[in-house]
Formats: sequence, C-alpha cells, structure tokens
Amino acid sequence: MSIPAAQMAAVAKYVLEQRLAGREKYPLVLMLEPLFRCNLSCTGCGKIQYPVSILKKDLSVEDCLRASEECEAPVVSIAGGEPLLHPQISAIAQGLVERGRFVYLCTNALLLERKLDEFRPDKHLSFSVHMDGPREEHDLAVCREGVYEVAVNAIRAALDRGFRVTTNTTLFEGADPERMRRFFDDMMGLGVEGMMISPGYSYEKAPDQEHFLRRERSHKLFSRMLTNPKRSWRFNQSPFFLQFLMGKRDFDCTPWGNPTYNVFGWQRPCYLLQDGYARTFRELMEETDWSKYGRKSGNPRCQDCMVHCGFEPSAVRATFASPRSLTESALAMVTGRL
Repeated sequence: MSIPAAQMAAVAKYVLEQRLAGREKYPLVLMLEPLFRCNLSCTGCGKIQYPVSILKKDLSVEDCLRASEECEAPVVSIAGGEPLLHPQISAIAQGLVERGRFVYLCTNALLLERKLDEFRPDKHLSFSVHMDGPREEHDLAVCREGVYEVAVNAIRAALDRGFRVTTNTTLFEGADPERMRRFFDDMMGLGVEGMMISPGYSYEKAPDQEHFLRRERSHKLFSRMLTNPKRSWRFNQSPFFLQFLMGKRDFDCTPWGNPTYNVFGWQRPCYLLQDGYARTFRELMEETDWSKYGRKSGNPRCQDCMVHCGFEPSAVRATFASPRSLTESALAMVTGRL
C-alpha cells in the first residue's frame, strides 16, 4: 500500500475523534467539483452532457474553501469535468493545502504539463491522473488517440518537478486482468506514488450504458487482477476496500462518507446519484433519508455499485472497528498481500 504516513495519521486522528464524539455519520473525503466542462468526451462519463449554460459555470475559490470548512473532511478530491480548465484551480488547491487538507487533483493530464508552473510541490497535494489501463484501452475509453502518451509524459514532468502523482483507474466490462497487471507494472515503472482502482458505475447521462460492470463480474475481474499481487505494486487505497472488490469482504455503502459539492450545491445522496441538492452540508447530513440508499435498502440503482466513493469510507470504518481489524489492515499494508 502507498498512503503517505502523514495522511494516514491525519485520517486516523480524525476518525478516532469522530468515534469518541459518538458520531455515526461523518465525512472522510470531500468530492469537490468546481466545474463540469471537460476537454474530453468519455463515453462512460455523464458530466459533460449538461447544457452549455451549466458547463460554463465555475465555483469560486471562496465557494470551494467554504465547502471544505463546512465539511471538515481531512481529504479533498477535486474532480469535474477537468479541474485544470478552471481559471483559479491553483488558488483553490493552494487554499485547501493551507487549511491542512490532503488534496487529490484529478486530471486527464492533457493540460497538466503546461500548468505545472501554477502549482507548488507539497506533501498535501497530489495530481491524480486518470489512466484507464494500457494505451489501447485508455485511448478507447477517452475516445481520443494519443491521450495515453500525453498523460505519461505529463506524469514524468510532474515527478521530475517534485510533485506527488497518483493514478486513478476506472474499469469497465471487457477489461483484461492480465493486461491490467502489466499496466500496474508500467505505472510503477513510471514512479507514481500509488494507484487507485474502481469499477465504473452507470451514470444515467453517460452515452455508453452497455459496458458498466455488474457486481458478480466486478468480483471476478478484481479477484483475477489482485490475487498474488506483486510486491512492487502500491495502491493508494485501504486494503479492506481492495478485498471488498475481490469479494473477500462485504460492506454496505456509506454515501455520506464522500459527500459531493458542485455548482448545484451539496448533491444527494452521493457523487453518482442525483436526487436533489442541499444548500448546506448540515442540511445534507441531517435531512437526507439515507435509508433509501445502499444495497440493503433495495434501491435498484445501488445493487451493482461498488465504487470507491461509497465503499472506501465503509472500508476505513471497518478498519477502525476493532484492534484486530487495525492489525489485519496494517499487516496487509506492510506485506502487500490481499
């Protein structure tokens, strides 16, 4: 595993504080979407299907920092759209870093190399580069040839400048486990800090609805990919979440763990479903009927979802459930065995 020690310590301290305060529901990661527009048209994404009037909107720096202060989650994932299209993205990232947040700026990397001068390397900031597998699979997923090579060059440039870089991979029906294992080797060879992986979820607005993974297929794919992992592989995720993907553990979704804030407000209930918006974080937490979501709820939209935004916080919660769980997680981190 490859989660920085400072981040692990901050998250552990935060989770223990929530448990001591008796809070049942609390956020771990703020999913911040300062805009929806993008410079790619991926068939598995529903964000750029909004009307032009919505795609032109940006959250202000003040909006973003206020959302982080409302939420108080120790980690912020800046997504979109393509965040590097935001005219004040560096100010947003710097403001969050100054507030002690661990920031993962998600990007397809098309603009990354030319934007590096606007940022400063910091232990709290990581560029999370979207890489959906080997060259052929990635370029197919983003519907443009040559994007994989641009991203690889941008990763090298960022690493040469002293920035933290991770990758973020979403997998769909048809992914080849053996090719993905070689892809993990390639990413480690580049020198990235760690990899994040997750099955895709069927955005209602996504043009391609045929290639999202169902739960049983997800378990089979991730089990084949992750059984006997190489010691060289580093994942920027909790071991329990990876075991969940493999079918070794069963969690229910905790959608409040990764709340989403965007140009519409606080999205109910999560990053993927849109059942209305709350004006404040407190309203989101206190007035959302959370019993309607998650696999146990019977909600048909939740039955095949295994995405990190709902289940990574469940895995972290399980990690801190007992001394035995903490020990199991620590052992998996040290040995790399899942």
